[in-house]
Amino acid sequence: MTNIILCGGSGTRLWPLSRTLMPKQFVKLFEGESLFQKTVSRNQKACDSQFIVSNAEQYFLAIDQIEEMAIPSYTANYLLEPVGRNTAPAIALACLALDPQEIVLVTPSDHLIKDESAYIEAMERAKTLAQSDNLVTFGITPQYPETGFGYIEANGESVLSFKEKPDAATAQAYLDAGNYYWNSGMFCFKAGVFLEELKQYSPEIYEASLSAYNNAKTDEMIRITYEDMSTIPEDSIDYAVMEKSNKVKVIPSDIAWSDLGSFESLDVEIDSSNQIINIGSKNNLVLSPKQVATIDVDDLIIIDTADALLVSKKGSSQKVKEVVKKLKEENSELPNIHVTAHRPWGTYTILDESNGYKVKRIVVKPGKRLSLQKHHHRSEHWVVVSGTALVTNGTKEYSVKANESTYIPMGEIHRLENVGKIPLVMIEAQVGEYVGEDDIVRIEDDFARN
Repeated sequence: MTNIILCGGSGTRLWPLSRTLMPKQFVKLFEGESLFQKTVSRNQKACDSQFIVSNAEQYFLAIDQIEEMAIPSYTANYLLEPVGRNTAPAIALACLALDPQEIVLVTPSDHLIKDESAYIEAMERAKTLAQSDNLVTFGITPQYPETGFGYIEANGESVLSFKEKPDAATAQAYLDAGNYYWNSGMFCFKAGVFLEELKQYSPEIYEASLSAYNNAKTDEMIRITYEDMSTIPEDSIDYAVMEKSNKVKVIPSDIAWSDLGSFESLDVEIDSSNQIINIGSKNNLVLSPKQVATIDVDDLIIIDTADALLVSKKGSSQKVKEVVKKLKEENSELPNIHVTAHRPWGTYTILDESNGYKVKRIVVKPGKRLSLQKHHHRSEHWVVVSGTALVTNGTKEYSVKANESTYIPMGEIHRLENVGKIPLVMIEAQVGEYVGEDDIVRIEDDFARN
């Protein structure tokens, strides 16, 4: 059985913890471990292989976090989407790369499952049903009348209907009825059976996905081109297949599951009290890298990061998406990236920024290099703190060691590379009329970025 892990999504409901370039599945919220790492660990115990579907910006995060886990003899296949088209195309593209008889377990990368023994039992039952050519979904036994999830109406393992997100009264009626389950977004089926059903019920998605897969670039992973991905109709697996097929079964699952889709759900799963000095305060979720003191306040969500602070009443955090929308309208980078940004070659941290300049701390991993590039609006001063930099500066190539510096003129083609065995740490001072991250013209790139 192959585990298809879906890594798409920007997780903006947990902003400012989660950003487009560091979505919630990669944020280490659980004693230094991320939801993605928990998903890999949980499923690799029972699946023969894993197939990770990601966008190009998040692929290297997956690689880095798997390397951190140090799983013996672990390998995974990767499929990179240049733009998201929802779950039906993502799953179809992965299934096209597999033997039609291969059973796949499709799991999001951002769910928390605490009862792993019950989960393994549900997965084994799903595998049995999938062997008989069923499309299997996992229905979560509801714990309360949740209005933020879709529901599955069932009779045993037979699906009677799929329900949209209900209002409060309807959600309570579902809970009272006892045969309605939260739609988990996890699935199990043969790759070929899913593709046959997709071809029957959503032929436009099937044909466009097949064409995109046939045109894909293959090296260490499968890369779908932007042009081909853009032609695939956008739709979820529920709408495209599951709600139309007559082969659908459901496994009722009581597995201590959460999709962590809000700060309220996160509050249930983590204990932040050790970060807080409470004076007459109670029932607050506080996440901050700093010591926090609260005085006579209750039922608040306080999320502090290096560049943004969110304060909300509990029960109102769904309005975070309105904050993110407003920030995007203002062309702010805050929805997209943290002060420390993770890149394929390492990290950079913005130390200071104002009109006409920006100062960064750059760390390049051993054996990695930035793209060969130039800038139209800024020059750069580099000072090496530790390690040795191999610098391309126009037609010249030379080394810069610790406590040495170099200057990159505006418009000059240049590259930074770490050929050593330890991380290269340097300070970069950018000076110019515009120092935005989009002032990069890439000429050559090891990571196939535009």
